[in-house]
Amino acid sequence: MTGCRISAAKNEGAHLLRLEGDVRLVMCTALDDYFERVFSDEDFLSVWVDVTGASGLDSTTLGMLAKLAIKTHEKFGFRPTIFSANPGIDRLLQTMGFDQLFDVRNENCEGYTHDIPAHPSSEAQIKERVIEAHKTLMAMSEANHEAFQDLVRTLEAS
Repeated sequence: MTGCRISAAKNEGAHLLRLEGDVRLVMCTALDDYFERVFSDEDFLSVWVDVTGASGLDSTTLGMLAKLAIKTHEKFGFRPTIFSANPGIDRLLQTMGFDQLFDVRNENCEGYTHDIPAHPSSEAQIKERVIEAHKTLMAMSEANHEAFQDLVRTLEAS
């Protein structure tokens, strides 16, 4: 998990989630718990995701972010905003179809955040979240479905 940092802030119902470094599946439990807090916030107004400091986002992280966007749209009727100023991350988001789920802004995002620590998770808990994240990605496009169907089948069979 070296080089990975997830932090967040809330101000009057506006939530900011910041992902930095090479964000991997080991943070999926912390992300999922954070999303639950966001959606249970009675003052919820908006959510911004800042990946300007990310050097990498694995497919589990992408699936978790897609879940955030889908649930935000279903529950509140709008698309969250994702900020990215890294051409490699921009291409990744575009390739995965995130422009369908997020208002994508290719600029920096300012704001002070507090660290969200990784949560100890069992192998079964991580596996469940990995499968769910990849199923979310698969539902976004045929290309994603093709890319992740073997992984999901393998994980479900193990």
